[in-house]
Amino acid sequence: VQLQASGGGLVQTGGYLRVSCTASGFIFSNYFMGWFRQAPAKEREFVAGMSGTGFKTYYAEDVKGRFGISRDNAKNTVYLQMNSLKPEDTAVYYCARIYRRGSSWYPQDYNSWGQGTQVTVSS
Repeated sequence: VQLQASGGGLVQTGGYLRVSCTASGFIFSNYFMGWFRQAPAKEREFVAGMSGTGFKTYYAEDVKGRFGISRDNAKNTVYLQMNSLKPEDTAVYYCARIYRRGSSWYPQDYNSWGQGTQVTVSS
């Protein structure tokens, strides 16, 4: 199993970015995928998740209405569109694959992680 994240960068407050995560080594459409983030000195936290079919999505409260998760199962890729970015969104963003059935926003329920991509929002 491999997850390769890309697309992070530096953006001003109010700007936007899209991060991507391309998967290999498993049947992508069978798995719920999540995006997490971790800021310095903070615990890793759930940002968004999407079911394998794409029919169900979940968001953390502080990103609802600003972030959008999507996936292209033909390309084995999950995306996180981030709009109206704030300095507090600054973190390393990770994509992850759940190891069990269903959905979860707990990091311990995910057993495969991408390498992370840095997102920095300047004020």
